[in-house]
Amino acid sequence: MRLWLLRHGEAERQARSDAERPLTPQGRREVLYSAARLRGQPLGAILASPYVRAQQSAELVREVLGFAGPIDTVPWLTPDCDPREVLRQLDRLGATELLLVGHQPLLGNLAGLLVEGHREAPVPMRTASLAELEGEMPVAGLMQLSAMLHPFS
Repeated sequence: MRLWLLRHGEAERQARSDAERPLTPQGRREVLYSAARLRGQPLGAILASPYVRAQQSAELVREVLGFAGPIDTVPWLTPDCDPREVLRQLDRLGATELLLVGHQPLLGNLAGLLVEGHREAPVPMRTASLAELEGEMPVAGLMQLSAMLHPFS
């Protein structure tokens, strides 16, 4: 299984709610930079948080890759979700090549849980950071961080 974790690009600081914050022009550039790293990868699905900035980030990736499938919006990829719930959902899905588009602290905690087996060592993820994890299945402590991309670093 291969799992990519993409944190949304930089978002506007103000909106009616956190969920409604759109990407900034810089955030769009960041996501396009990270999306280019996914070219040629055999993505089976793109799953994204319902928050506007994550939806916009996922759509940019979809466009760059020419991905024909839909963006599946899931409620368990929002900032404060429990990474253990994400693991339960991934197990239920059974897909092997997934891109998850979400937020911090969730994605860093999820990556730390998958690689280290606990949440005490989260993986740092800036805006539009892309982590690639590989393993037989998405189980705590059984995946390896095979690549990490931080845009413009």
